[in-house]
Amino acid sequence: MAARRRRFRWVFVVLGALAVAMVLWVVFHKKPAAPAKSVTVPVTTAKAAVEDVPVSITALGAAQAWKSDSIVAQVSGILTSVDFTEGANVRAGQLLAQVDPAPYRAALTQTQGALARDRALLAEARIDLARYRILAAQDSIARQTYDTQAALVKQDEGTVLIDEGSVAAAKVNLDRCRITSPIAGRTGVRLVDPGNLVSSGSGASSAPSTTVTGSAGSTTASASSPSSGSAASGGGGTGIVVVNQIEPIAVTFSVPQGDFQRLSDLSDGFRRPLATEALSQDTGASLGTGALSIADNRVNPATGTVELKARFANAGERLWPGQFVNVQLTLQTLSHATTIPLTAVNQGPTGAFAFVVGAGHKVSMRPIKVGWTQGATAVIASGVKPGEIVVTDGQMILKAGSVVRASAPAPAPAKQPAS
Repeated sequence: MAARRRRFRWVFVVLGALAVAMVLWVVFHKKPAAPAKSVTVPVTTAKAAVEDVPVSITALGAAQAWKSDSIVAQVSGILTSVDFTEGANVRAGQLLAQVDPAPYRAALTQTQGALARDRALLAEARIDLARYRILAAQDSIARQTYDTQAALVKQDEGTVLIDEGSVAAAKVNLDRCRITSPIAGRTGVRLVDPGNLVSSGSGASSAPSTTVTGSAGSTTASASSPSSGSAASGGGGTGIVVVNQIEPIAVTFSVPQGDFQRLSDLSDGFRRPLATEALSQDTGASLGTGALSIADNRVNPATGTVELKARFANAGERLWPGQFVNVQLTLQTLSHATTIPLTAVNQGPTGAFAFVVGAGHKVSMRPIKVGWTQGATAVIASGVKPGEIVVTDGQMILKAGSVVRASAPAPAPAKQPAS
């Protein structure tokens, strides 16, 4: 009986050991994991290129006439004709309008007559003075008589000088009846019509009505004094038209004082012109190229900027006074620079990097140093070599070692103004 119980005990022990062994085998015996399938990431790529990259800055500018003259009447009178076509080109010295010259021609005749009369009086006084000099030397007349005659000669000489000035003023006023353009340019909208009464404004060149007293005490009419105004400054006279010179034309813009110092260094104090391009604000199309060689003589303390002025030939007249444009100023050209699209540049915790496609279409995260950005192009100082393929789109799900399915290298991006 005891032997039977021992036999059953060993059976239970063996069965328990087998059960434990089976549990341990199930727990610790795992099938080898199937190798994970590699995922190919679709991306867009581009090839690093070598090219000459212009380094430039952009600014908001405005076109203005290279020369602009406001043509005004410098004498008063009836406008007898307007001799220009609105919006037409005119030459320097071309007749624009005419004021009735009759009053001024009459005034010139009067002053010339007064001058002739006073010259005759002066000649007579000089003859008498010569006669009195002989008599005084012979002690035949009182010394006072001789001295009085000498003073009369001086007086007549002064009168003649006044007359000569009046004649000159009358000629100036008569000439100003012909209103001509002082510059070559394009006329604007006319401000007067024939038959209008125009005025010189200040009255200095009004209708001749001043008087001059001759040596004999008679009163005669003479021309007024010449106008102190000018066509350019206006002088308060009636406006006739504005003439703007648009070939060439100027484009003015302002740059921060930091950029101004760099521009001054690159241009040798603006003695060497810098290439400048005007771009349309609507389409970005080029409106012409010019040269910057003029800088203001001060920094605006309110804005910390310096105003610059570039000259454009404007042969096609694509620039117009008052037009706002974007100005692109080329500072220098980086020769044989390594470039990649700006979209290939990524920013990480340690700085800029790019995904570079290598052997087996695997990408690596390559630290790079960006030397300059110009529009959609980045100039790479180090990190990428010419000819290497970089990822330009699809980087968000990439990591080092990812396998990519690259499209054909994208064409080089078009040069655009830096923002």
